[in-house]
Amino acid sequence: MNSKLTQGTSNDTAVLLLGFGGPERFEDVPSFIQNVVVGRNVPQSRIDSVIDQYKQIGGRSPFNELTSKQAQALQTQLATTEHPLPVYTGMLYWAPYIKDVVKEITTCGAQRIIVIVMAVHRTEASYERYIKALTEALDEIESNHGRRPTVEIVGQWHLHPLYIEACADRVVSTLEKMTDRELESLRLIFTAHSVPQEMSDKSRYQDQMQATASAVANRVRGRTGGNIPWAVAYQSRSGQPNEPWIEPDLHHELAVCKKLGKTNVVLSPIGFVCDHVEVLFDLDILAARTASELGMRMLRAGTVGDHPSFIRLLSEVTTIKAESFYAKPER
Repeated sequence: MNSKLTQGTSNDTAVLLLGFGGPERFEDVPSFIQNVVVGRNVPQSRIDSVIDQYKQIGGRSPFNELTSKQAQALQTQLATTEHPLPVYTGMLYWAPYIKDVVKEITTCGAQRIIVIVMAVHRTEASYERYIKALTEALDEIESNHGRRPTVEIVGQWHLHPLYIEACADRVVSTLEKMTDRELESLRLIFTAHSVPQEMSDKSRYQDQMQATASAVANRVRGRTGGNIPWAVAYQSRSGQPNEPWIEPDLHHELAVCKKLGKTNVVLSPIGFVCDHVEVLFDLDILAARTASELGMRMLRAGTVGDHPSFIRLLSEVTTIKAESFYAKPER
């Protein structure tokens, strides 16, 4: 977000949000996909399929734009605290790349960086790859300049009350669009990106997801007074067909809803903090098509985006790390 440390902010500490990244123009889509799949034997037919997905959602990803809005909202929130820090965004697979933003931050004079990985549930793919890219960027700075910025990485927040509140509020806002009769035949499905079973087992990814879903469902129940049946399902599977990935698949779960006599379904993508192709295509197009074929009405709750509660969460965890920084003697 920032090209330099912002006037009125600390001149030695910055905040860095790490995200997946996304192509902002259709002509960049093939290059972006190549960045994501580098080193893997992905058939050209699969790459062509993903290119077509981007075409169907408008030819670009809103990921970078939406993450920048989150960064702007966080910086505005931090300006009201004792730690008015500048906020940057760095992406794993597209510009602005993590290594370039870390270099920019240090060039602007920051000696300390508070890092937030913008992934709710942690796996090797959604956390460790980001930290590896961050570490490589720090190693390069140390090698070239003989100094290494001090970094504090924010811990996991998939059960933070403010995240649960933001997700629940998005669900409740969607439920308010339904009639009492529709609510009687409703099933709420929480979704997240599927990953290989082995990857999930190492990180307890499914346990994290189940815990978040249960907490959001309880908050929705408290807000509405209704006992809405719910389930967890996984979406956006890729990889080799013979490789076990976590289930149940979302489309299978929609069929289960139909068998249970549910004619209305609300999807809550609690595994994502903003809209991108896995939400706009896999849910708004593919899942909606499946629901329609089953004779069901499907509504999709919003991702948290720049919901005030989510921005307060980011501000709180940032402030805690900032206070930790300033409580320590200079190295």
